Amino acid sequence: MSVSILVLTLNEEANLPGCLESVAWADDIVVLDSFSTDRTVELAESLGATVVQRRFDNWASHQNWAMENIQFKHPWVFYIDADERMTPELRKELEEISSDPDRREVAFYCGRKNFFMGKWIRHAMPPGLIMRFFRPDKIRFERLVNPTPVVDGEHGYLKNYFEHYNFSKGITEWIEKHNKYSTMEAMEGIKLLKGELADQPSLFSKDKSLRRKALKNLSFKMPFRPTLKFAYMYIFGRGFLDGAPGFAYCLLQAFYEYMIVLKMREILRREKGLPI
Repeated sequence: MSVSILVLTLNEEANLPGCLESVAWADDIVVLDSFSTDRTVELAESLGATVVQRRFDNWASHQNWAMENIQFKHPWVFYIDADERMTPELRKELEEISSDPDRREVAFYCGRKNFFMGKWIRHAMPPGLIMRFFRPDKIRFERLVNPTPVVDGEHGYLKNYFEHYNFSKGITEWIEKHNKYSTMEAMEGIKLLKGELADQPSLFSKDKSLRRKALKNLSFKMPFRPTLKFAYMYIFGRGFLDGAPGFAYCLLQAFYEYMIVLKMREILRREKGLPI
């Protein structure tokens, strides 16, 4: 049994060909496009993908719409972004899982190798855990950005990684994108501080994905978050071993965290009627 591929795009003519080439082995590739104004749709169709379009609102609702409305050819779907690349090792693992009718898991977390300045940021940004391989009828997503999955059934962890080139359009685009992300993260942080999020996993959970989520939730309540994030990534995470790219990446992540902190303060001041 094969695997369906889902790609989310918005003006990705520079990245999309490489992404689609890496998944060209799949006989069902669906590009969910947010009405790109460049050649993204033209390129997707010329490379054999099926294009579906929907206006982007936020990550969770966009991905949930895809789960509910796209008719994938196969029961298993791997979601990949245009600036990411499938690897032969990961493809083999996906096909082995999808062809096993006795598989109890209905979703799998996957790690990714993040590249910056031509180097894999191995220590400062280790592969991590991202929900990317699943049965669409068994999963839904929450949060405005960096969505977390709600899985109806058991989940597992893939052994192999895909590759992520999130600076492929340059640092300016990365900053612009994370400016938007930080706004949504700030909104999620306010919800957490107000106790509006019911799902609060424990730091001592046996499941590593839940421990990661609990750590992220805890970070919203900690002082000196940008400094702590830099120290966590560069010192405790040994980001210094990644050389100059690792140092620059850790600084960018601390800057991103500081944007979230400032925007959370701004939201709270607005609510209190205080000057911004």
